[in-house]
Amino acid sequence: MSLIPLGLTVLDALTQGLIGPIIVRQRNIGGFIADVTIREDHEDELVVTENPVEQGADVTDNSFKAPARLTVDIGYSNSSAQSDGDPNYVQEQYANFLALQASRQPFDVITGKRMYSNMLITMLHTVTDKDTENALFLTVRMREIILVDTQTVSVPPTANMNAPGDTGATQNTGTQQTQFAGGAMGSIGAPNQPAFNYQNAPYSSAFNTETLTRASNA
Repeated sequence: MSLIPLGLTVLDALTQGLIGPIIVRQRNIGGFIADVTIREDHEDELVVTENPVEQGADVTDNSFKAPARLTVDIGYSNSSAQSDGDPNYVQEQYANFLALQASRQPFDVITGKRMYSNMLITMLHTVTDKDTENALFLTVRMREIILVDTQTVSVPPTANMNAPGDTGATQNTGTQQTQFAGGAMGSIGAPNQPAFNYQNAPYSSAFNTETLTRASNA
């Protein structure tokens, strides 16, 4: 079934209220409309862990969506309709993109395939030669910034907690000595046992295993 009766144009159907408003999205980068869009390169990547995943585990915990990447080749010309005869038109357009990159403020991009939000320009590239002196062929490489919301939570006093060791705030208790299950450890030896002192061992010019054994049993 046709939405527009035969014999009517789209403008006539819109005027008569037979169809709703039509929104035409024009290609633009941060609000800047190019004279011509030459190429759009879209890149969406899912990063997956290289470690083995246990059978039955939630695979979504072992992968994440990487920021979207977009590269657009666009063109401007001093002889285009948008230039309005301005001889500095291409220089001004180039300056606009340099300023957009330097601002480091996220912006939206509309392409022929989809719309992007929270994008930043990571690279601008152009080449000027004898054939492009009055034109600008610009490569704009962009990357998505993933924005998240954070929240600050107030922790009640430790005195009001049933188990402050589990739910209390992190505290700085200073430098702590390592403790073993049997007690504190000496310099060398078992817990709670005096350290072996080589200075008290009988002197021998041939310090071998036997001498060490006698000294440790002294």
